[in-house]
Amino acid sequence: MTIGIKDTTHAVEAAAVMKLLPARPRLLALGEPTHGEDTLLDLRNELFRQFVEREGYRTIAIESDCMMGLVVDDYVTSGTGALDEVMERGFSHGWGASAANRELVRWMRAYNDGRPASERLRFAGVDGPLEISHAASPRQALTALHGYLAARVDADLLPCTAETLDRLLGADDRWTNPAAMMDPSQSAGQSAEASQLRLLADDLVALLDAQTPHLIAVSSRGDWDRARLYGRTATGLLRYHFWMADTSPSRLTRLCAIRDSMMAANLLAIAERGPALAHAHNGHLQRNKSTMRMGGLPLEWWSAGAIVSAHLGEEYAFLATAVGTIRHQGVDTPPPDTVEELLYALPQDRYVVDTRRLAAALAGARPTPRVSPWFGYSPLDPAHLDENDGIVFVKDLPRS
Repeated sequence: MTIGIKDTTHAVEAAAVMKLLPARPRLLALGEPTHGEDTLLDLRNELFRQFVEREGYRTIAIESDCMMGLVVDDYVTSGTGALDEVMERGFSHGWGASAANRELVRWMRAYNDGRPASERLRFAGVDGPLEISHAASPRQALTALHGYLAARVDADLLPCTAETLDRLLGADDRWTNPAAMMDPSQSAGQSAEASQLRLLADDLVALLDAQTPHLIAVSSRGDWDRARLYGRTATGLLRYHFWMADTSPSRLTRLCAIRDSMMAANLLAIAERGPALAHAHNGHLQRNKSTMRMGGLPLEWWSAGAIVSAHLGEEYAFLATAVGTIRHQGVDTPPPDTVEELLYALPQDRYVVDTRRLAAALAGARPTPRVSPWFGYSPLDPAHLDENDGIVFVKDLPRS
């Protein structure tokens, strides 16, 4: 494939990205095509630093457990805890072991030091307390929500006591049993206790909403906002566990959709606070549907980015990241007639691509979708190029 596209590329800088957008978005999302590569995370750190310092963004959100992320937020905003402990307790999926993530947290804390609260950077996790092997117990989120309300509203307004919640929740390992991921009969999600907990969680969230003026007055908007996170997480987890116990053919599709819906709700809540930056897999942040195969079945559902984009319109912007090679994972030079081959042929090691101009340049060329030999890498989908606001292309990923 030989098409001149040099005029569609720019340096990987915040100013170059902003030129691709009609206005500063409320939520600017940067995707990655694979996890665990510090080269991509180092690039994220530098780009996000520029957006913070030059464009006034004040929250950085990543694909990590939203409840664990509160530990990181407390550290970067007020210095609570020690960095080693924060990296261990504040990240899911093993992301705390990443040197690039550690540097991000260190820089955020240093940036905030001495600044007034209104100017401080915030950190957030956007994923639910979910792993590929299991889902967390709803205990932490549900009891935190109950505790927040119990300390601030009349007891007779509460739908239950803390003791009732504890009895219904039972042992946490009945919720976290990894066998339940592929065997619905192992899940506690449709038990009588779980059904009662879903009703109580709904009532607690409704009470939180109904008491908003009082709660903000007697605590703070920040505490109330954190309680909303507890509520979203508790109801989302209980919904996820319910469908883990389902035996219908749509079970896995529903689980994927619930996870992205939880991510979308967290992203929208973060965007309410002001301009925010998000980083997650391309598949979660893209505007089109996500697809994958699991358990031998093809799955398709609306991504978190698609949901957020439907809500925010032009206030949501998405940059996909693509790579040429990941040789240590068997991903070699892009094959002919793929978009990645075209981008790989350019001399720069990394650059930002104007995707709408690229799509126009490719009109009629019918590029071939790249097929990855490694399950952990997702190539660009040439059919959806113009649904991205830009592409960050990195030529080669060395071993981290």
